[in-house]
Amino acid sequence: MSTPPGRGVEVRSIDWVPLSARGGKPWSLFPLWFMANANVTTLATGMLGAALGATFMSSLTAIVLGVAAGTVFTAFHSAQGPQLGLPQMIQSRAQFGYRGVLIICAIVVFSLVGFNMFNQMLGAEALDMTVGVKADGLWYFLISGLAVLLAIFGYHWIHTTQKWLTLLFLLTFGVFTVAVIVTSGLDAHQLSFGDFTWTSFLVQFGAAAAYALGWAPYVSDYSRYLPPQTSPAKALWYTYGGVFAGATWLMALGALLAAMFSKASPLEAVKQAADQILPGSGYWLLLAALPGLVAVITVNIYAAAMELITMADSVKPIRPTRTVRVVACLLIAAAAFVGSLVSTGDFLNNFSSFLVVLLYVLVPWTSVNLVDYYFVRRGQYAIREIFTPGGLYRNWGWRGLTAYGAGIVAMIPFAVTVWYTGFIAQALGGADIAIFAGLIVSAIVYILLGRTLDLDHEREVAMRSRENYDEEAVLFRRASKP
Repeated sequence: MSTPPGRGVEVRSIDWVPLSARGGKPWSLFPLWFMANANVTTLATGMLGAALGATFMSSLTAIVLGVAAGTVFTAFHSAQGPQLGLPQMIQSRAQFGYRGVLIICAIVVFSLVGFNMFNQMLGAEALDMTVGVKADGLWYFLISGLAVLLAIFGYHWIHTTQKWLTLLFLLTFGVFTVAVIVTSGLDAHQLSFGDFTWTSFLVQFGAAAAYALGWAPYVSDYSRYLPPQTSPAKALWYTYGGVFAGATWLMALGALLAAMFSKASPLEAVKQAADQILPGSGYWLLLAALPGLVAVITVNIYAAAMELITMADSVKPIRPTRTVRVVACLLIAAAAFVGSLVSTGDFLNNFSSFLVVLLYVLVPWTSVNLVDYYFVRRGQYAIREIFTPGGLYRNWGWRGLTAYGAGIVAMIPFAVTVWYTGFIAQALGGADIAIFAGLIVSAIVYILLGRTLDLDHEREVAMRSRENYDEEAVLFRRASKP
């Protein structure tokens, strides 16, 4: 029996969510993803273009276009959740194989632990500035402790928390943003495209796109409890709206603050701007930012735990109990805590490089997954076979892995990182268009290889698998009648 929504600790993990445990409305995806993006880490992402000399107008344009592009993929992944009732990476076994998905899961876990390290660093900096005591280790422990506790309680508690935090954010940063816009006093140069360079523009564009796309590998984890009759369009647009509104708002605010305080860190810029408007208000604004950071760390811990369990299950099938999920949450939280303790270096420089690499490794995966779901298999999957080692989807999905590898190789000549710049990127003056090469090549290769699939046989197996769900649906409807 499933835990009723919002009560107790969630009992499920990577297993299929039965109809008796489904519920909720698609609009709940908006506050979840709005608040996941409405935090100071997102604000810091909006300052990357300014660090390379971009004007506010140039950064703002890159942010809007980048978030708009990256969110498209995230939103289409979100629409899969209600239809399949599965975590995102479990569904990816259909493209990459029962064991092949290990590779993608490992990349996602690494990226989520990295995001949480950066989030914890910002949280610790905020506490340093407000409490007046530099005790990073203690702050990391407190922040990660609160986040992992909420992650352990699980799906419904996370959704509920995000709704309330959205109200808190609107009351604090909403007022702050309006006040900053009114009092900013930017000069004409900042409101123009003066000294425009493709390098700074594409760095900001790529960072914004990567940030919005970064939710894609686990976005359906947070929609999988919705009823299967949920409109895919509604799930898509509520997710798109939440990510786009939250990410664009905070990144644009970051770009504005970077134009006003060119040498300040993200939190210093927030505090200075608030104190200029109302002396002493910067202290309270930083405190108000902390719950949002804890919440986004929670979202990442919960999702990374799903990936970790998927990895373990891909090596040796395990029973996806509540205890397994709790242990996985604790391991992910511990990894980010230790990583934060040992990390060094400038925040913005490291974060920029991290987002670039994240974008490179996620783009081919999202291309393969979406092409398979919407164009090749068209949403027809045999759920039970996804949990069967060596079953219909094999242990190693050579088609998906080949297309993924082809996308990675295609991006190499176009890549721009602190460690390596491809020869085509050098010829383009450092402009980074690698993601377009990765998206196109992975999609084309997978479509071509997908022609060798026996889709008629797969659909027959999927239909037999769905019969069990249809029987449960009848029982569920009978139990729901007054």
